[in-house]
Amino acid sequence: MGLWTLLEAFLLFANSFAILNEDRFLAPRGWTLIEIRRGERNSLKGQIIGLIHAFHFLRLPLIILNIITIVVKLFSG
Repeated sequence: MGLWTLLEAFLLFANSFAILNEDRFLAPRGWTLIEIRRGERNSLKGQIIGLIHAFHFLRLPLIILNIITIVVKLFSG
């Protein structure tokens, strides 16, 4: 397992969090920023919710990274 494979795995992980729909998937399970209280932000659930919402703001850089990854895979095989 090389560095490139590890970077691809991280990119897939980031993509999976970026495509989660808050209304369809997160809200029925109580995983929205509105539903957690101020004291719960330091809990594990609060940290995961914050991570999911951080990836929502990284959609444009993720698109660029996906394009770069596809181009490199096309040329390198």
